[in-house]
Amino acid sequence: MKSLYEQIYESIKQDIVSAKYKVGDQVPSEKELSEYFNVSTITTKKALEKLTNEGYVYRKRGKGTFVSKNTLDMGNVKNNVKMKKPLFGLVLTTFDDSFGNKLIASIEEASHDNCCIILRRSLSIPNREDKVIKELLEYGIDGLIISPAKAEHYSLEILKMVVNQFPLVLIDRSFKGLATTSVSTDNKQAAKKGINHLLDLGHENIGILIPKDNGTTTIEDRIKGIVEAIADRKMIVNHDLWCSEIKSPYPTHEDTKKDIEVIKNHIKNNPEITALFALEYNIAVLAKQAVEQLGLKIPEDISILCFDSPPRNALEWNFTHLQQNEEEIGQLALSNLLEMYNGNFSIDDIRVSAHLVEGNTTVKNNVTSGHLNV
Repeated sequence: MKSLYEQIYESIKQDIVSAKYKVGDQVPSEKELSEYFNVSTITTKKALEKLTNEGYVYRKRGKGTFVSKNTLDMGNVKNNVKMKKPLFGLVLTTFDDSFGNKLIASIEEASHDNCCIILRRSLSIPNREDKVIKELLEYGIDGLIISPAKAEHYSLEILKMVVNQFPLVLIDRSFKGLATTSVSTDNKQAAKKGINHLLDLGHENIGILIPKDNGTTTIEDRIKGIVEAIADRKMIVNHDLWCSEIKSPYPTHEDTKKDIEVIKNHIKNNPEITALFALEYNIAVLAKQAVEQLGLKIPEDISILCFDSPPRNALEWNFTHLQQNEEEIGQLALSNLLEMYNGNFSIDDIRVSAHLVEGNTTVKNNVTSGHLNV
């Protein structure tokens, strides 16, 4: 599927080549094309600019756009014109030091000499995501890398991209039931590493801290990994130790005090907990505050493990965490998008391994019990 501006460009070019518009004729204006094709003037302007750059038309300030005199040989002009770099959109839910910044940097670095990137945020809001995608398509992007706001939600525009084989790559998560290329962390295996690390340290009662709106494939895979790790050890999952009422990982949520109270109450109601596994870094930060406000020590009383953690120096607090390989995810996403842009379409589900980084928030549990109860 070609972008909107390219479709308009091809339509006008065909009219010129077929002599519908003869040398010296004026072609429709940006506004007229905008109304005819039902697109923005930004899109029609880009189409006319491409026709101008390739020599099909020339523009007179204040008068309009006209067919050039040298259009008879325009069929071969494209071979002699230096083509512009493709323009790609990059839509993330949000980004910070814990996850996103390195990914953006890797995509930006890999884009040199290959393409140009427009970055937008959806803030995990489906309506905002829809609006951003429509704006990028109207602007004339040639492909899209996106971290979807929801696993079960995709806009009509995205469905059109998939059906028409418009270059599209998902990162960090995927859509359920939609055949698209995705590049993400192997979250199930990563979560298994995390649980096994805590179990190996002797923690028999592990509290799992889950974001309230946990319908993304990322969180679902992490939960599957936890359950599988426990099953592998022939243990029983104790869902009473799981807390899924935390809203703070989402960019639009600001009342973190309530979430800290939720975690504090969860710990008080389950005093047997000796370790917490936070499925998002921001939840781990709240858990640390909750534990300290209860007068408990980390890691002596409660260990904490999470996904991701900003780089710290030796004097700062360092969470034991599962580090995602953002650089590799970004590079693979862009390379796959470029392949699609060049006509090499394939559907791949690419999983990148995460590795465990030991910080100062986990320690061996000296309290023993007769059975493992997670």
